Amino acid sequence: MFRLRFLAVLILLFIAAIPAQAQVAVTFYSHDFGKNFPHAFFVMKGKLETGEAVDTSFGFTAVNVSPGILWGSVKGKVETPKAKYITSSNPHFTVTVGDSKYRELMALVAKWRNKPQKSYSLNKRNCVHFASEAVAILGYRFNTNTKFWKKPRSFMEEVMALNPTLKK
Repeated sequence: MFRLRFLAVLILLFIAAIPAQAQVAVTFYSHDFGKNFPHAFFVMKGKLETGEAVDTSFGFTAVNVSPGILWGSVKGKVETPKAKYITSSNPHFTVTVGDSKYRELMALVAKWRNKPQKSYSLNKRNCVHFASEAVAILGYRFNTNTKFWKKPRSFMEEVMALNPTLKK
């Protein structure tokens, strides 16, 4: 009987010593025409193995929305959409990631934040390009020859069609 209790205590201590697995949900969104123009972004919520809470979002956009974006590159920025903006947007799919993929996504954010200016280009480096790199980091397919680089909602729907396991 003593051995059984001792073994049970050891098992409980072993289980308690195993670090908790990170559970960060990454949801990809699109925002239809509104105040500015369509937009693609992702939201991350959950907890890291360290216990640190994660509740943030990232998209890439022009610093100033002006006709200049139609003629060439302009200053760009990574932004964190506000809660009201997120709730008025279209969620497309959610995947759960661990700490390593979370860190890769944060490295992507840093990479885009640190791009030399003029970093935003409607045709070459817009919000959909940013989101497509996040999709690739997570191991999902997207069409590199898509006709939807300027259509976030259509791009997200195309990603879902290419990856049938993705669900809202």
